[in-house]
Amino acid sequence: MHEDLKEVLLSEDDIQEICRDLGAKLTADYQGKPLVCIGILKGSVMFMADLIKRIDTHLAIDFMDVSSYHGGTESTGEVKILKDLSSSIEGKDVVILEDILETGTTLKSITELLESRRVNSLEIVTLLDKPNRRKANIEAKYVGKKIPDEFVVGYGLDYGEHYRNLPYIGTLKPEVYSK
Repeated sequence: MHEDLKEVLLSEDDIQEICRDLGAKLTADYQGKPLVCIGILKGSVMFMADLIKRIDTHLAIDFMDVSSYHGGTESTGEVKILKDLSSSIEGKDVVILEDILETGTTLKSITELLESRRVNSLEIVTLLDKPNRRKANIEAKYVGKKIPDEFVVGYGLDYGEHYRNLPYIGTLKPEVYSK
């Protein structure tokens, strides 16, 4: 699977440094607040696991499983909630942990839904940001790294459910996903 990559964009060390930096910012901003970290399945799992270890305050975690890709490389724009939260977030400070912010269509839908649940505050934390792909009017407060408009995999990010287990993030060769 490594041979399917054009280049490594973020090494394991790069990713851990991003997690340390974001963890310190979240610790400072949410110290003593009722924080709930919501991971968006499946891509955010590796990022969430590493990041929450570096947030030095009390927190709860929950997950949502949503889809807007349905097997392809482009968002369809149709967001389906496959798994909702397990607990109430009313009155809580909520951060959505996402692997990548691209078009913003999915996150816009999620934020509107969660805001309707009367949260105290709601912010987005994303490991990767592709601002050139944005279609929805949404930005993340906490961004690990802005990246170019290339198809990336690894560290939770997939193509056809493959490559999630890579410990780094790389760009996939176009011939792999254009078959």
